[in-house]
Amino acid sequence: MLILISCLLLFVTALALVLLRVFQPAARYAWLVASGGAMLALVSVFTWQAQMPFELALPAWQPVTLFTSPIHFRADGISWAPAMGIAVLTLSILLTAVTQPVFTNSLAWAGTLALGGMGILAVTANSPLTLLLVWASLDLVELITLLSSVNGAASSERVVISFSTRALGIGLLIWASIVSIAGGNPFDFRSMPPNASVYLVLAAGLRLGVYPLHLPYSSESVLRRGFGTGLRLVGAVSSLSVLGHIQQIAPTRFTPVLMLFAVFAALYGGWMWLRAPDELNGRPYWVIGMASLAILSALSGSPIGSAAWGAALVLVGGALFLASVQNLWLNRAMLVGAWSLSSLPFSLTAGAWLGGLGWFLPLVIAAQALIVAGFVRHALRPAGRDSLDSQPGWARAVYPAGIGLLLFFQLLMGWLGWDGALQIGAWLQALIASLLTVGLIWASRRFRIFNPVRAHWVTATESRLNSLYQWLWALYRGLARLSQAVIVTLEGEGGIMWTLLFLALFISLLTQGAQ
Repeated sequence: MLILISCLLLFVTALALVLLRVFQPAARYAWLVASGGAMLALVSVFTWQAQMPFELALPAWQPVTLFTSPIHFRADGISWAPAMGIAVLTLSILLTAVTQPVFTNSLAWAGTLALGGMGILAVTANSPLTLLLVWASLDLVELITLLSSVNGAASSERVVISFSTRALGIGLLIWASIVSIAGGNPFDFRSMPPNASVYLVLAAGLRLGVYPLHLPYSSESVLRRGFGTGLRLVGAVSSLSVLGHIQQIAPTRFTPVLMLFAVFAALYGGWMWLRAPDELNGRPYWVIGMASLAILSALSGSPIGSAAWGAALVLVGGALFLASVQNLWLNRAMLVGAWSLSSLPFSLTAGAWLGGLGWFLPLVIAAQALIVAGFVRHALRPAGRDSLDSQPGWARAVYPAGIGLLLFFQLLMGWLGWDGALQIGAWLQALIASLLTVGLIWASRRFRIFNPVRAHWVTATESRLNSLYQWLWALYRGLARLSQAVIVTLEGEGGIMWTLLFLALFISLLTQGAQ
């Protein structure tokens, strides 16, 4: 019941904001309503610890022979960490919104709250049917919110493309379930065979929001930092939640191949994240790198590690991406994120590498060091942000609280609350990664290759990574035009003649086959 209470607090608050927007558009207390609902939800999720583990099962659907498993949610020592990260991020987005140029944006706040509720349901979903429904609902919330927030046909097209990519991930989840049922196994995660688990990894990868590479907002859009951060991070951790529900991610013969792809993705994401001109342009590569580390933890047999990287993706990334004003002490305090990413004992990710990585270990250490070095570089970026001194007095108090909340829970979750707390972990591996991080930070200030020119980086990145996407989209459009031409031909004045011609050819082929 606690899961339902936490999510209802977010959903009801979002509905209240929509009603206020319709009936009282000039209401000055909308932000207080949004922040109050998010704070109550955060407290509610934190109190889960008093009863964990616990489950929430809804009545079974009919017919029972078809729907053998009910809608089922579970809060335990693994799912609590990403759920807590989502709740903290939701409140922090609302608290840091006070510094935005357009402060009153209740629709974006309602979308943020709805995304937070859907994200908590996703990370606690304990059956494929439950996860499928939550993913679909999350995608619809994102689709409706984005289409109402962007302008222009090109931006709307990118929204639809992103929705289609995520829908393909849902299709892979359905296919994994079909493979499981065809093998005589029940429709749940615990009994899913290894060959079906491969499709779960692919489904999580497709739903990470990598395509399109950037959200369809202009560089000046205030939604890009607040609501855009929620879309990227909540969507990513909701997709990664599937990795913690199964014990064996892939068959033994496929595991090295999947790990190799994940290592390459982690190295690529870490390298591009380190060289990004700013944190918002590098945000997709942050998601790629952190998600790859989560997948590697799951493939090495450590669901705790996967949950740790998912929570770090939200908490550490949220603090960086929401930082929109310049403050010396806050910039230094954000270096807590480097500790959280280091995997050193008693840090948030201390239990990340409890499984075996084999000969992939040196590459994984390099990828982790690239990600941490990139975070330090962006956290200490000296310019490009507005000053906090120009804000009203109450905003100067609320904004640091939003960032500090994320930093506080990074430290707190290293010590208590879930199965990954109070872990020594692979301290030698963490120490090597930390030393390599220091070396990368030193080199990034002295060698040009680590600090490319902004225009060069943006142009090269768009041309290299998006070229494949554009080619696939052009192929899709070509097939669509061909299909439309065939339909117009058959439905036009000559449609009857073409139908008779195809019928004659079909009959002739049948008669020749009979002879």
